[in-house]
Amino acid sequence: MRKFVPVSFFVVLLVIAWTSACKKDTIDPGEWQPVGFSVPPGWPQPFYNFENNSLTFDGFALGRKLFYDVRLSRDSTISCGTCHQQFASFAQAGHDVSHGVDDLLGTRNSPGLANMAWSTSFFWDGGVNHLENQPINPIQNPVEMDLKITDVVTRVSGDADYRARFKKAFGDETVNSQRIFRAMAQFMGAMVSADSRYDRYVANPSGNYLSESEKHGLQVFRQHCASCHKEPLFSDFSFRNNGLIPSAVNDSGRAHITRDAADLYKFKVPSLRNVAVSAPYMHDGRIQTLEACVEHYRSGVHASPTTDVLISGGVVMSDLEKDDVVSFLKTLTDSTFIHNQLFAEPK
Repeated sequence: MRKFVPVSFFVVLLVIAWTSACKKDTIDPGEWQPVGFSVPPGWPQPFYNFENNSLTFDGFALGRKLFYDVRLSRDSTISCGTCHQQFASFAQAGHDVSHGVDDLLGTRNSPGLANMAWSTSFFWDGGVNHLENQPINPIQNPVEMDLKITDVVTRVSGDADYRARFKKAFGDETVNSQRIFRAMAQFMGAMVSADSRYDRYVANPSGNYLSESEKHGLQVFRQHCASCHKEPLFSDFSFRNNGLIPSAVNDSGRAHITRDAADLYKFKVPSLRNVAVSAPYMHDGRIQTLEACVEHYRSGVHASPTTDVLISGGVVMSDLEKDDVVSFLKTLTDSTFIHNQLFAEPK
């Protein structure tokens, strides 16, 4: 039996630092010490390891401020945190697709952001393959934040508080796009979610963490779902057509990037961590409940030339198995993560 460590060493140190400062957002250089990033027990090594972007509390705090700053949008109404809400595991609760400046609608659902350091690509079509480049797309997207990166640099560099924060994080007051995105990568990369009831059960199967229904649901999940939603991250980061009938938008998915017909209607396999709090579901938010999601794989798979062979014809699952899988999925909720004030909007 391996010892359970509920959160990364990085988050533990940050919790201590946060408490000692009485939740102040202003950082006193004498109060904070450099912090590290560690991998939860049993997890693979992350794809993004901070090797060229040393993780410090000053960098993290700067990235946090940028993540929640509406001035990174054209009309100063939308921040990254607008479409990525902490209580929804940094998805956008209740919105089928993203809402941007001027209340413009996107075409895709805002995915959750937990455990981004392990992700090999970003967005539903995998159009970005590096964490430090991820914020560029939503900031410049005309139906999301709609601001040129040059204008972002101008706005940030014109703020004295920001310049002081850049000096603490990087050694001088120089503000440029690389530093902006490295700071944001420190914040987003530190969003480690590994403290659900499932995690506690895996660490100590004899503990009273899961009900019999939830344990059975895990067994069924491993039989029918884990090929794509691979533990412990609950995604294999591949791109698959999961049998959704194309909508009127006719989003081509991965093929939008590769221009390969073999990738038509394939989308990135999302992580299922915190899935119970991040509705609605699928790349366009068309499904509202976990029960309806599981039912889709039982009876709603649409056959097409690129539909994944693992679900072609539907997944054979009894009503009891369906109910127990849904019960299991709810054990993936990490309350520590979604209520951690370190990831909350600065006050």
